[in-house]
Amino acid sequence: MEDLSLHILDIVENSIEAKASKIEIIINEDVKRDLLMIKIKDNGKGMDEETVKKVLDPFFTTRTTRRVGLGLSLLAQATKESNGNFEIESKVGKGTEIKATFQYSHIDCKPIGNIKDTLTTLLVAHPEIDFKYEYKNAKTRFSLDTKKVAL
Repeated sequence: MEDLSLHILDIVENSIEAKASKIEIIINEDVKRDLLMIKIKDNGKGMDEETVKKVLDPFFTTRTTRRVGLGLSLLAQATKESNGNFEIESKVGKGTEIKATFQYSHIDCKPIGNIKDTLTTLLVAHPEIDFKYEYKNAKTRFSLDTKKVAL
């Protein structure tokens, strides 16, 4: 994937497939700390410990429509390529949280990309989902909560 907004789109689609009704997307650009952080949290069906251990294998998927699950493994690889870290926490019946961090100044850190189009696609395609989006950097803080906004 060329940019991080496409990774976000893919991961959020996974959350929707997992029956999430509430999805939070947080992006924090911290140039002082040389850190870019993306967190995606949902209240979907979650995964057991065994599934969480397998989920980064590109040839593992819980889907029946195809035999590979590249989304999480590609995001994890992107974090490693930019001196970052990938974490996943999940509990059956509670949901999943993914946190990807990147060294902001690293030459291999992918750009955020067109997050506006990613959010628009998600909001239009899934009006039934309660999306919370937050973006922060040193000068700006923007948040959107679709439960509080009439679309």
